[in-house]
Amino acid sequence: MSFFACCKSQEKNTKNTLKKSIKDYHNICSKSDGGKRKYIAEEENTRNGKGNITSKIFSYHELCVATKNFHINNMIGEGGFGRVYKGRIKSINNKVVAVKKLNKDGFQGSREFLAEVMILSFLHHSNLVNLVGYCAEGDQRILVYEYMANGSLEDHLFELPPGKKPLDWHTRMKIAEGAAKGLEYLHAEAKPPVIYRDFKASNILLDENFNPKLSDFGLAKLGPTGDKTHVSTRVMGTYGYCAPEYASTGQLTTRSDVYSFGVVFLEMITGRRVLDSSRSPEEENLVIWALPLLKNKRKYTSMVDPLLKGNYPMRGLFQALAIAAMCLLEDANARPLIGDVVTALEVLAMRHVQVGKQKHTKETSIEKGECS
Repeated sequence: MSFFACCKSQEKNTKNTLKKSIKDYHNICSKSDGGKRKYIAEEENTRNGKGNITSKIFSYHELCVATKNFHINNMIGEGGFGRVYKGRIKSINNKVVAVKKLNKDGFQGSREFLAEVMILSFLHHSNLVNLVGYCAEGDQRILVYEYMANGSLEDHLFELPPGKKPLDWHTRMKIAEGAAKGLEYLHAEAKPPVIYRDFKASNILLDENFNPKLSDFGLAKLGPTGDKTHVSTRVMGTYGYCAPEYASTGQLTTRSDVYSFGVVFLEMITGRRVLDSSRSPEEENLVIWALPLLKNKRKYTSMVDPLLKGNYPMRGLFQALAIAAMCLLEDANARPLIGDVVTALEVLAMRHVQVGKQKHTKETSIEKGECS
C-alpha cells in the first residue's frame, strides 16, 4: 500500500467549459418531456454558432440511410438502453460512426439522453468518446459517436471465443491508465466536477490501437461545489460497481467513481467478472472474494488471470493490486484521488517498460515477501 506514498498530486489547469451550460442543464432536467423536446428543437434552430449544443443534429432519415434502416447486420451492440449500429454518414465524408438508438421502453429516458448530449458537447478529452451528433426527431432519441474498432473492454476480458487473443499485461495497464485519465479529467478539470457514476468494463471503449475512451454519460452527475462534500441523488448505476456508501445513503462523491475504478481494475487483473453466478458461492462476488486475498501477499499470484500464463512483472502485479486495494477501501475518504491513481499507473507502466515481461520463477521468494 506504500506505493502511493511516492505519488504526488499534480496541479491541473482548470477549464471553464461547463460554466455556461450548468444553468441550462439544471433547467432542462427539471422540464417536462414536452419542454425537453422544445428545448432540443430550439437548439436545432440556433445551432449555427449561437446555440449551446455544438454537436451536429441529424435527421432520422439520414441515420436510416447511414445504418441501412438499422439493419440487424449492422448491429454491433445491445444493452438496456437499446441497440448500437455501425453506419456511414455521407454528409461527413462517409465517416464511419456508431449509432445508438435508445429503446423507447428502455432504462434511459429523456433525462439521460439530454445529460449525454450536454456533457459530451461541452467536455472533450482524448479518453472520452467523441459525440458526433444526435437526433431528437419526434419520439426518436439517437446518439451518434465516433466508431471504436475494438469494441468494449468487456469484449476482451470475459468469455473470449476460441482463437481470440487475450489482452497482455502491458495493454491492460495502458487501458487502465487511459480510463483513469478520463475520470481525472471529469473530476479535476471540468468545472464543476462531473461524477461519471457508471464506470464499468462495458462502458470503456477501445480504438484500433486499444486506446480507451469512456462512453455512456447518461447517468453522469454534476459534482458538489463550494462547501458541499457530496451530492444526494437516487442510487443509479450497475450493481457490483457502486461504492458501498453511495449504495446505502445515495451520497455521491468523486471517490464513488474511484471505488468503481478499483472494481474494474480488479476485473482486468483477475479476468473475473464482478458478479459471476457460475462460480461457487464464496467466489460469486469478485470484491468479497478478493478482499481477504489482498491482505496476504502470498496469495497474489493466485488472483491473476490464468490467460496471462504467468507473463507479467511480479513487482508490477504487487503494485497493481495495491492500487486496486486502495481504491476499494470501505472508507471513501481514505481512497486516493483519481489523480494519484493516474500517477501510480504512469509509474507502473514506466516500470513495465524498464523490466519487460517476466515469469515468476520462485514461489519461495514471494512467500518471503521479497517482491513486495
